[in-house]
Amino acid sequence: MRGIILLSLLALCQAGPYKPINVLDIMRRHDIMQQDAADDDDDDNNFLFPSWASPPSDAPDPDCPFACQCSLRVVQCSDLDLKAVPKNIPKDALMIDLQNNMIKEIKENDFKGINSIYALFLVNNKITKIHPKAFSNMNKLKLLYLSYNLLTQIPANLPKNILELRIHDNKINRIQKDAFRGLRSLHVLEMSANPLANSGIELGAFDGMSTLYLRIAEARLTAVPKDFPSSLTELHLDYNKIGKVEVEDFFRYRNLLRLGLGFNQIKFVENGSLASIPNIRELHLDNNKLRSVPPGLDLLKYLRVVYLHANSITRVGVNDFCPSGGNVKKVLYAGISLFANPVKYWEVQPATFRCVSGRRGVQLGNFRRK
Repeated sequence: MRGIILLSLLALCQAGPYKPINVLDIMRRHDIMQQDAADDDDDDNNFLFPSWASPPSDAPDPDCPFACQCSLRVVQCSDLDLKAVPKNIPKDALMIDLQNNMIKEIKENDFKGINSIYALFLVNNKITKIHPKAFSNMNKLKLLYLSYNLLTQIPANLPKNILELRIHDNKINRIQKDAFRGLRSLHVLEMSANPLANSGIELGAFDGMSTLYLRIAEARLTAVPKDFPSSLTELHLDYNKIGKVEVEDFFRYRNLLRLGLGFNQIKFVENGSLASIPNIRELHLDNNKLRSVPPGLDLLKYLRVVYLHANSITRVGVNDFCPSGGNVKKVLYAGISLFANPVKYWEVQPATFRCVSGRRGVQLGNFRRK
C-alpha cells in the first residue's frame, strides 16, 4: 500500500507552470467520502485517507462561506480573489480549496477548530507569512500544498502526520535547522523552483524527518547536498548548477532507487561515487558536460535505465556498462541513451551492450521518421 500511495502522489509532484488542482479528481482518485465519526484512531495504517462508513450527501452546507461551494465536506473557494481565509469554514471540513486567490497571510486562528482536515490547498496565492500556530490543530492533515506563493522559509510546526508537502515555486533561500523535525510520515517533499543554494541549507535542516521522494530542481545548488534524509529512495536535483559528483556525495543515500541529475553542469563523476548506491534502478545524467561514461556503472547490478544523452562523450568502452569476468548483473538494462553525443557509433563493439535486454534498449542516435 505504501508504494501505491507514493505513485499516486508522484503523479502530482512535478513542478512546472501553475495548473489548477482538480479537487473532485483527487476525491475520485482516493475514493473520499464522509468520514465516520468513530474512525479516529487509525493513524498507523499508511492509507492516504481512512475508510468512510457513511454514504455521501449532495446537499450543500448552509454555513458555507459566501461564494464558495460546499459539498461532501469539501469546501471550494478557489478563484474568488479572496484576500484572507474565510471566517465561517465548516468545522467538519475534510478538504479546503483556497487556490488561486490573493491571500497574503495565514493567521493563527484561520483554521481554528477544523480538526479533521486531510487536505489543504493554498496554491497560487500571495502568501508571505504563516503563523507558527496556524497548523497546530491539524493532526490528521495529509496533503499540504503551498506552491506558487511568496514564502521565504519553511513554515514552522508543520503537522507531524503529513504525507505530502508541496512548496515549490516560492522565494525560499534558506532552510533552517530542524525545519522538518518530526515529519516521519512524509512520503513526498517537492520544493523545486526556489532560489536555494547549498549555503542556504543549515546543518541539521533535515534532522528528525523521514521521506522517500525529494525534489529540489531549478534551484542554485552547485553540489549534491550531504545532509538529506538517509531514507530517500528518490532524489531529483535536475536543472541546477552541479559541476561534479564526488565519492562522498551519496554515502548517506544507500536506499536510492532513482537519482536525477540531468540538466546540470557535471563534467566528471569521481571513481567510486556510485558504489554507495548499489540498489539504484534509474540514473539520469543527461544534458551535462560529461566526456566519458561514468565509472562504476558495470558494478550496479540492479541498474535498469541510464540516461547519458546530450553530453560530450566521445568513446564507449566494452566494459563501461556490463560486468566483466565472473561478475553477474542481476537485472538486464531496459534502456541506455547515448544520443546527442559525439560518439563514433561504428567504433562501439557489439559486446559493449551484452547485458541489455534487447537491441531497442540502446539509443546511440536520434531515430528519424521517413
